[in-house]
Amino acid sequence: MTSRWTRVSAKLPVFPWDTLAGAKTTAAAHPDGLVDLSVGTPVDPTPAIAREALASASDAPGYPATWGTPELRTAIASYMTNRWGSVDLPDRSVLPVIGTKEVVAWLPSQLGLGPDDLVVIPTVAYPTYDVGARIAGCRVQLCDDPDEVEGRASLIWINYPSNPHGAMADDTLLARWIARARADGALLASDECYAEFGWDAEPSSVLRADLCEGSPEGLLVVGSLSKRSNLAGYRAGYVVGDGDAVSELLEVRRNSGLMVPTPVQAAMVAVLGDQTHVEEQRARYLRRRQVLGEALSTAGFRIDRSEGSLYLWATRGEDCRASVQWLAERGILVAAGDFYGPSGTQHVRVALTATDERVDAAADRLKG
Repeated sequence: MTSRWTRVSAKLPVFPWDTLAGAKTTAAAHPDGLVDLSVGTPVDPTPAIAREALASASDAPGYPATWGTPELRTAIASYMTNRWGSVDLPDRSVLPVIGTKEVVAWLPSQLGLGPDDLVVIPTVAYPTYDVGARIAGCRVQLCDDPDEVEGRASLIWINYPSNPHGAMADDTLLARWIARARADGALLASDECYAEFGWDAEPSSVLRADLCEGSPEGLLVVGSLSKRSNLAGYRAGYVVGDGDAVSELLEVRRNSGLMVPTPVQAAMVAVLGDQTHVEEQRARYLRRRQVLGEALSTAGFRIDRSEGSLYLWATRGEDCRASVQWLAERGILVAAGDFYGPSGTQHVRVALTATDERVDAAADRLKG
């Protein structure tokens, strides 16, 4: 019997990671324990500068501003300009958010989109882009080429470096997406949460001044400090770009009580002004990428794409669930490629977000 309270959840797919329960049980039975490479949650320490800033701001009896402190808005805009060559971002173009998964899931709804609107997402993609469109009741098209969008889009999601497969986009492709969105009058939402982790090419932002022709019109960058600064537990992110879109989000979020806690805002200011800890984290992930890549290749896997982000997109030319099971029997849990769309059914996503000790253990099992 269907409850009257299941109207939203009934629109949603099974939570993908729930389908790994059997494989996780198998992997956890390994004599040397589970190596969990199935999720992209950071395991390395939160930088001291973030923890110190958080503690210093912990006396926070009043409600925080949804818009964030002036210091935080300045820090976000400065990071975008100094690191990514962004166009100038006035105050009305900057907004902190409670992590970025909630933005991805609720952006179509917060923009007032519905059944008459088309949301375009990548063919192999983070599942929450689809979830957000479903919640709002929008139509969805899977598409990787601006020229293949069918009809007039209202919202277009792109993600480079990509989750799950780590693909990168060159300037030509980014410029084409910008042009397509502007021609449709759509909002181009660029998920740049993995931007600090380009391995075989240098990532770019759609707000880079020369790419966007000096204007943020029709563009929204979604950025996160979860991966860049190991702040996943803080829920610290931001959106920047088109002033009208950001202003609308601000009004909706003010009325909805969506506020980043004051101590978290202080931590965000601290880490956005520091690149040293980012480079240290890049070095950790680069080592793990090399160790796992070599071990997977030895075990008969081919690594596709994977030019950036925190994952290896691996295949043995078989159904992804067979690969998941084979790895689980060696105590290694990975994400099935079918989590990310029908084009991922012969791949698995192998996360770099495990300790060096666990990564080395996985490599030894794969080589053995």
